[in-house]
Amino acid sequence: MDRKNISSGSAFEKTIGFARAVRFNDRIMVSGTAPIANDGKTAFPGDVFHQTKHCIELMQKAIEKAGGRLTDVVRTRIYLKHKSDWRDAARAHQIVFDSIKPACTFVVIKGFIDPQWLVETEAECIL
Repeated sequence: MDRKNISSGSAFEKTIGFARAVRFNDRIMVSGTAPIANDGKTAFPGDVFHQTKHCIELMQKAIEKAGGRLTDVVRTRIYLKHKSDWRDAARAHQIVFDSIKPACTFVVIKGFIDPQWLVETEAECIL
């Protein structure tokens, strides 16, 4: 069994003790991915569509770093702060995954670590 931890360099990885993604044999699991910009601040404050798109782009980088592709994604999870934002988050998801069509779950939660985050995403891949 081969395990490979993938880091994004996020300060949260050390603080919490997790990897952005883990490749285990033919599977890649991507941790909850928040809309964090390169400078550590929230990307696209107040804009759930662009936050979701940004989260998916961050997940894609981790998947590719682990040796996978977006076409390997079999499940996504979208966590939303506001139920009313689901259509904008769904539109961002659809743009990327329309032809791939992974199993997908949308969940409304009470809140995130950073109150500016409107969305957080996860993905699972089978290579």
